[in-house]
Amino acid sequence: MKPGLPTPADKRFRRAQVKPTGRRGAIWRRLFVGARTVAMLLVAVLAAWRVVSLVTESPTFQVSHIALHGNDRLSRGEAMALVGDLMGRNILSISLDDWRHRLMTSRWVEDAVVRRVLPRTLDIVVRERTPMGIARVGRDLFLVDAHGTLIDDYGPAYADLDLPVIDGLSSGSPADGPPVADAGRTALVARLLAEVGHNQQLSQRVSQIDVRDARDAVVVLDGDTVLLRLGDRDFASRLQDYLDVATALKDRMSGIDTVDLRFGERMYVRPGRDEHGVAPASRDAGRGGQ
Repeated sequence: MKPGLPTPADKRFRRAQVKPTGRRGAIWRRLFVGARTVAMLLVAVLAAWRVVSLVTESPTFQVSHIALHGNDRLSRGEAMALVGDLMGRNILSISLDDWRHRLMTSRWVEDAVVRRVLPRTLDIVVRERTPMGIARVGRDLFLVDAHGTLIDDYGPAYADLDLPVIDGLSSGSPADGPPVADAGRTALVARLLAEVGHNQQLSQRVSQIDVRDARDAVVVLDGDTVLLRLGDRDFASRLQDYLDVATALKDRMSGIDTVDLRFGERMYVRPGRDEHGVAPASRDAGRGGQ
């Protein structure tokens, strides 16, 4: 190559024409968008908080009335002693389930429902326990339901209740603490009363029930003194069998103590003790007192 002559450029080494990428600008744009999003979220949160504050502090939503339904033995005064603290509270912030459980601390309340009626009313519906009898524990008497819950001491306030007296439900002694009904014996009484309850005339005659033997319910009928051993089944039919022959039996035997009805068609009668306190052997009265 001669000196002084221009040298053609080699296209392989041409500098590329690269436009600026603007990376700094893109970063700032992203930061701006992120900051704006955060700011909008903060504004939304603050607005929501302010709305909640206005609602929870507003007297419009303060409880001013409690409506109570379904209570009979549980007086309104007793119920209000349990839930009266709700008055004046914000109706939207109340935990309904907590107050439902508080109502159920009353032994009369088997279940309860607490509902909001906006803007200022709470609606309470209670389901009370149904006593099935009067449990005798030592010298004390208690109303008891079919689940064995000792609802309340039996006294003059419950004189309107026509219920059988039940012995043997609690197997403990006063020294063991508060009486607790035995589940198996409670179930035996509940089955007996449920079965006999289908016959109103029969159920009205049941005066006393003894379940000290958890497999043998002993019943005394109203206006009678005879102990009727019914076992653990067929209560209604066995009671009816006795009623069908009661007059004939008493005509044949005086001073009957016990009639055992647990053996199908056979009926075993035990006379009362004699003047020396000796109990004679049971007699087989057969069916129909024959």
